[in-house]
Amino acid sequence: MTPSTTSAGQASTALVTARFLRMLSIVLEQLEAVRDADGRAEFAGLTARAGVLECETDALERELEDACLQAFATGLSDEELAFHLMVFRSLTNLERVGDYAFNVARALETFAPRVRSATLQDAVPIVRLLSQMIERLSFAFAERDVQAAREVMRLDFEQVDALYEQMQRASLTRLLERPEDTEVALTAGRMARDLERLGDHLVNVAERLEVLVLRPGGAR
Repeated sequence: MTPSTTSAGQASTALVTARFLRMLSIVLEQLEAVRDADGRAEFAGLTARAGVLECETDALERELEDACLQAFATGLSDEELAFHLMVFRSLTNLERVGDYAFNVARALETFAPRVRSATLQDAVPIVRLLSQMIERLSFAFAERDVQAAREVMRLDFEQVDALYEQMQRASLTRLLERPEDTEVALTAGRMARDLERLGDHLVNVAERLEVLVLRPGGAR
C-alpha cells in the first residue's frame, strides 16, 4: 500500500469503479437495443427492455451513492477522496443518461412502426456516435486516460451537435411540409433533444475525469 492509498480506500475504489463501469455499460446496452431494433425493423418490446435496464441503473445509482458516503466517513487519502467525489458528482449525470436512452427507446417503439419516412431513423447515426462516446468514456475511466476523455468531448462537439441540428431541421421540414404528421415530427424533435442532452451528460463526466487525472498527484 502506497502513502497515497488506504486499505479501506482501495477496497471502496475497486467496488465503485466496477459499479460505475456497469452503469456505463447499461446505457450502452440501451443504445444497442435501439440500434438492433432499428436494424431488424422490429420495435415491439423495446420499451420494456430499456425499462429493465433503467431500473438497474437506478439501483446502481443508490448503491454507489451509499458507497461514496460510507467512504467519505473513513480515512481516505487525498487521491481516493478526489476519485470518490468525482464519481459522486457524476451519478446524476449517468442517471439522466439512462433516462434519456429510455425516452428514445419508448419513442421509437411508439412511433417508428407508423412512419414510412426516415424521420425517426435519423436518430440512428447519433445513437451510434453516443455508443462510441460511452465506449471511450469507459476506457478513459478504467485507465485514467485523458486523451480518451478528451475524445468523448470532441465527438460531442464536432459530430453529435451537428447531427442534432440536422435532425432538428429535418423535423421542422416535415412539420411544415406534412402538417398531418405533427405528432411524429414533434416526437422526432424531442428525440433529438434527448440524444443531444445524453451526450452533454457524458461530456460532463469526461470533464470531471480530466480534472481528476490532471490534478497534482493524479495518475496520467
